[in-house]
Formats: sequence, structure tokens, C-alpha cells
Amino acid sequence: MGKAPATFGASTHGLRGDYSGMLADYTVEQDYASYDESAQDRWRRLYARQMKLVPGRACPEFLRVIETLGYEQGVPRFEEVNQRLLAATDWRVVAVPGLLPEHVFFGHLAARRFPVTVWLREESEFDYIVEPDIFHDFFGHVPLLFDPVFADYMQAYGRGGLKAEGLHALEYLARLYWYTVEFGLIDTPQGLRIYGAGILSSPSEIDHALASPEPRRIAFDLRRVMRTRYKIDSFQQSYFVIDDFGQLFRETAPDFTPIYPQVAAQPTLAAGEVLPGERLYG
Repeated sequence: MGKAPATFGASTHGLRGDYSGMLADYTVEQDYASYDESAQDRWRRLYARQMKLVPGRACPEFLRVIETLGYEQGVPRFEEVNQRLLAATDWRVVAVPGLLPEHVFFGHLAARRFPVTVWLREESEFDYIVEPDIFHDFFGHVPLLFDPVFADYMQAYGRGGLKAEGLHALEYLARLYWYTVEFGLIDTPQGLRIYGAGILSSPSEIDHALASPEPRRIAFDLRRVMRTRYKIDSFQQSYFVIDDFGQLFRETAPDFTPIYPQVAAQPTLAAGEVLPGERLYG
């Protein structure tokens, strides 16, 4: 049995997943027969609900892909998604039991493999779930892996994570992932749009992220993001806004090693905190 996964976000919830039958790289087989008709129906209802919410709110790169993946039919098969994904950006999805230890997660991303959880939320969790399930991963994450620039960002992030081991920097990278891949916003000619999977797969945070007056929407700055705390079981108090996916890749491509001491020398910031002179979005 490998090392247990960890999370740097504050939460009172335990995390789950069956790790008993995994391989050394934490991958498992997708037991497709385990998704009975009730699970398939739950998936289809989850998909139908989110597809009513994402038009006009999700970024164009997401919307161009999501309706082409056949998700409306039921739980996706990994091998079918991979046929298209490999051809598009040389990425593939791999089945895993749940959250992964950091070094395992980074290693998969660095090799252009995105880990997707195999279990689907229960009916009682239809409206809210803390940890990522197969719907969150396939709906929220996979469509943007078809975008070449975002796909390269994800690989660069994984490589940066592998370099960070032993530098006491994993918490900084967890914050970067949280505020970009999970809860990122992007500025477009049509206004702010969502690219973060944690928002795209949520029925309620979509409106909170774009329309609520409560959260702060702050222009993306790498060091600022690395300093900012987050919670994993409530709506976000801060969102960071990028100009485009190219900005993400440019910020992530350099070696972070000299950046970590700079971040460590500055105070950690609370979620929702605003610094003087920061660019805010309405």
C-alpha cells in the first residue's frame, strides 16, 4: 500500500476511495459494470443539469469540446475518451481510486496522464460533494485537456511539482492548482468566464463565481496566488483571473526554485484578502 493522499485545504470532511487493488502508480481498472442503471441515470442527470448552466459562463475552449464527448449517454469509458484525447494533445486519462499523494499526481501530469477518479457520487451527494468523483473529473477537467496550450500548462505544472519535492514548497503548488485548474476565471472579450473544474462541475458556484458581489476577483499574479489560503468545503472568497491560457503556461514554464524562498519570506494571505493596488474585476 502506498502513501495516503493529503490535502492542504481546510476541511472537516474525510476523503474516500478504495485503494486496495491499485497498482504501484495508483492506477486501477475501470470496472464499467459497477455503474448500474441508477448510477448511469445519476450521471445523465448531473450532465443535463450542468449543460444548462455552462453556456455563457464557461470559457470558449471548454464549450467547443464538451458537447462532442458523448457524455449525455452515460458514464464515459476511459478507452473511448483516450482515443480522441491522444489524437488531440497526446494526453490520456488514467483511472485512480481517488485523491493521490503529491509525487504520484505530479508524475502522472508530467507524463501527460490525467488521473480520473473511478467512483460516482451517491444520490444524497447530487448537489454537493467535497472530494472529486468521476463526474467532476470528466466533466470539469477533461474538456480543457483538448486545448493544446492548457494541456501544456498541465504538464509544466506536473514537472514543477516533481522539482518541488524536498523544497518544502508543495503547499504553494497546491494553492496554484486550486486557484487555476480548480477555481480559475479567464478574461475574454465577452467578459469573465470560467475554466476551473471545481466551478464548472458545481451547480451553485457557477453563479457565485461570476455574479455574486461577495468574492474578490483578482488579477492573476503567481506569487500572490502561492501566498493565498483556500478552503475545500465552501464557496471561494477569492478567484484569480488570467488573461489567457498562454499566461498560465508562461508563468509555469520557468523553474520555481528561486521563487519559493521569495514567497516564504512574505506573510500568508487569508482567502478574500485584498492587497493595496491590486486589480479587481467586478
